[in-house]
Amino acid sequence: MGHPTLRRPARAVQPEEIGSDAIHRLLEDMRDTLQHAGGIGLAAPQIDESLRLAIIEIPGGPSRYGELEPMPSTLFINPRIEVLDPVRAGYWEGCLSVPGLRGLVERPQHVLVTFQNLRGETRGLAFSGFRATVVQHELDHLDGKLFIDRITDSTKLVFEDEYLRYIEQPTPPGDPPAV
Repeated sequence: MGHPTLRRPARAVQPEEIGSDAIHRLLEDMRDTLQHAGGIGLAAPQIDESLRLAIIEIPGGPSRYGELEPMPSTLFINPRIEVLDPVRAGYWEGCLSVPGLRGLVERPQHVLVTFQNLRGETRGLAFSGFRATVVQHELDHLDGKLFIDRITDSTKLVFEDEYLRYIEQPTPPGDPPAV
């Protein structure tokens, strides 16, 4: 947080760049960074590449986000997001670009993402629940936004240690789950 690349909209990946050696190297660097950091998503601006490119990979099973259903590594080039249902839910989000903090962010829980793959083909995927939140979080980076910009109640921004100590506990029914 504080690096200027994180706060400006990223440029579109040009058709001649899609599938290039440079994009393949960038993607490899992003996957290595994501795995090394133990994250589940990463956008190119997070590693100082101002391109509209993001990856999400959710390992299955228990994690710091709770029990997760796996999502294979998915690359989004020049993604566009459309809200399919405005119903929102809140998750405690963290970010590799905002280390040490968590914040409760409410986001729509059913979205459609239209994007290009490494062959330049246009694809569309619908996401709901936790995955919808993850996709929106990562794609926000492409527009110069951080999760802290989406927090509507500043008392719900906490240090990671305090989150683990006071918040990450079984929650009563109706309370938002931890992410």
